[in-house]
Amino acid sequence: MTTTAGTTTAGTTTAGTAVAEPVRSDRTAALADRLRRAVGTERVLTDRTQVRTYECDGLANFKVTPAIVVLAESRQHVVDTVRLCAEAGVPFVARGSGTGLSGGALPSADGVLLVLSRLRTLSPVDADNRQVTVEPGVINLWVTRDAAPHDLAYAPDPSSQLVCSIGGNVAENAGGAHCLKYGFTVNHVLGAEVVLPDGEVVHLGGRAPEHPGYDLLGAFIGSEGTLGVATELTLRLIRVPEAVQTMLVGYSSVEDAAGTVSDIIAAGILPAAVEMMDALAIEAAEAAVSCGYPEGAVAVLVIELDGPRVEVEAQFAQVEEIARARNAFETRIAADDAERALMWKGRKSAFAAVGRISPSYFVQDGVIPRTKLPEVLTEMKRMADEKGLRVANVFHAGDGNLHPLVLFDDAVEGQAHEAEELAGDILELCVTSGGSITGEHGVGSEKRMKMAKQFTPEDLDTMQLLRCAFDPDGIANPGKVFPTPRLCGERPGVRKGEHPVQAAGLGEVF
Repeated sequence: MTTTAGTTTAGTTTAGTAVAEPVRSDRTAALADRLRRAVGTERVLTDRTQVRTYECDGLANFKVTPAIVVLAESRQHVVDTVRLCAEAGVPFVARGSGTGLSGGALPSADGVLLVLSRLRTLSPVDADNRQVTVEPGVINLWVTRDAAPHDLAYAPDPSSQLVCSIGGNVAENAGGAHCLKYGFTVNHVLGAEVVLPDGEVVHLGGRAPEHPGYDLLGAFIGSEGTLGVATELTLRLIRVPEAVQTMLVGYSSVEDAAGTVSDIIAAGILPAAVEMMDALAIEAAEAAVSCGYPEGAVAVLVIELDGPRVEVEAQFAQVEEIARARNAFETRIAADDAERALMWKGRKSAFAAVGRISPSYFVQDGVIPRTKLPEVLTEMKRMADEKGLRVANVFHAGDGNLHPLVLFDDAVEGQAHEAEELAGDILELCVTSGGSITGEHGVGSEKRMKMAKQFTPEDLDTMQLLRCAFDPDGIANPGKVFPTPRLCGERPGVRKGEHPVQAAGLGEVF
């Protein structure tokens, strides 16, 4: 599988280039020795064949071999590692399961990769308060598994929930199929224990639903590891709904499917999920998992309603009418959990399944207003046709979070470059349509150069002021999110002289 890459930064590589090798120096050698004494020799890796295991996350085009890998097994290991990095002035990057799709966990060649996947303690569920406290390496689906006997669940459900970690979900503010009704990770985290980039341990939020003062927890969630490392997280659980009904609807046109989504929301109905797949995505899913979607469908919707039984039944009938009015040619209603699981199986497997119909592909992640779905999907196809490429679409239609998959063949000269250009153009199309360059995959290494398409220089510098308040030395996940690091002691960039925010007395360069 190939996924989208971007431009070169310090310690990273562009698509198709060799792996950036680790930077060995007296400084990193001395740090490795100190780390071995602090956390144990067996938890510190420096051998090239071992550290190369961690050279990338799910975005395989960016590959950097870290100088040192630390396999933390406790909060104290995290504290000691971060503190020693700060004392040595060596950058560090935190990594969970490595399933990210934006290069957010890409290592620094001259730094430490702090692996958190062994921090997997999941405390007993507090059913009375609908909460549970977990370590960052806990897998997403484990939370709902442990909550299920209490008739509770954890709402955020990324497609990778079988393997993705809660710490990574928090870093990227992950969503999932049911984010339309239940929101993203930020809506389900009550508190976090965080190791700041100087090694200090702080607590943001807590067990209470609301806290006075600035929302530092909200700032931390989705900060992609640039503000510190979470070592413990208190999660909000939801009551399992009384009734759940799922339908699969087939259409002969993408426009009718997209129009159905807008019509449902306009009718005042808030589904738990509305997912859409086009013909290419359906073809791939059928090849991979034989999900049995309607034959000949140009697009399908997976629509799920949940809540009180009477309400679900009434709204479900209304959704059926809306779908028929938009020329749905086939509607299937899941009779039981097994049929519901099969409907979801095609959608959940779609990303990996595309490998069945294309040698390589770029995964993208942009957001548009859902009312713009028909015209954006039409324009996307025109752009793809112009380059002689195919785009498979599978996405969270209810909130306009697109996941276009740009298909190409590495063996055809120049096609990878054309596909990468198209993937970038799609992000710009999302922005000009009133949307965003990312909905849940994050900016990471991949999209950082697109940030300037969405934000002004003043916007980006203001964001940097927050980052500098947490990490004045710029050692926490450097080279991510921002197109040009400024205001944190690093000086690349166009701007000269005093920044307007500084002049106004609202911020300072550390």
